[in-house]
Amino acid sequence: MPPLLTQVARISDGLPLVASQTPSPGTPLTNQHQKEAKDILRKITTGTPTKMSITSGDMVFYYMTRDSLCFLTLAEARYPKRLAFLYLDEVCDMILSELVKEFDSNWRTEVDKTARPFAFIHYDPIIQRKQREFQDERLQRSKLNDDLSEIQSIMKKNINDLLDRGEKLDNVQNISQDLLKQSSGFKWGTRKLTWQARLQQAAPILVGGSIVAFVTYVKFFW
Repeated sequence: MPPLLTQVARISDGLPLVASQTPSPGTPLTNQHQKEAKDILRKITTGTPTKMSITSGDMVFYYMTRDSLCFLTLAEARYPKRLAFLYLDEVCDMILSELVKEFDSNWRTEVDKTARPFAFIHYDPIIQRKQREFQDERLQRSKLNDDLSEIQSIMKKNINDLLDRGEKLDNVQNISQDLLKQSSGFKWGTRKLTWQARLQQAAPILVGGSIVAFVTYVKFFW
């Protein structure tokens, strides 16, 4: 069973911009579902989690936020959670793509100045097409497998990055130890040079003093 209800709303005030419904004979949409969807959209702010599922009886609301918009859908509780968020993610990509195509870089301004609910209802066919895609069980399994493969690729890349970072940290540690050894040697060399310089400065005085003492001894005590 595909998502039964999909809405896109503005986060700042929860104003619905586009909505699409695919009621099922066995699980009809009710006014209570519509009210709960409206309440959820109104409570979402920029400080709320960007992705969440909310259980309502034997149904579950899923929402995700992106670029000042909230994308919400309603599905049966048995509907796979990962598939529901994958559906929302694809709807999000399509809606944002259409906004950019229609308004170019001014799409955020158009969304912000909209005062009429469902001002972008002409995007409903786009959502309907995506809902039909998610009715095909084979396609659903394919999408889940693709999503899992992508997650595995990301995890593998993260692990490789961590391993590479660990090697770099080991290299940094080895370099630090070498620098400490070199600095210790440098300190000893510096002390040695300092003593040599002091001896060189004191040598004439010591030699002169020795000569005077020797002459004095010879003159008076020899």
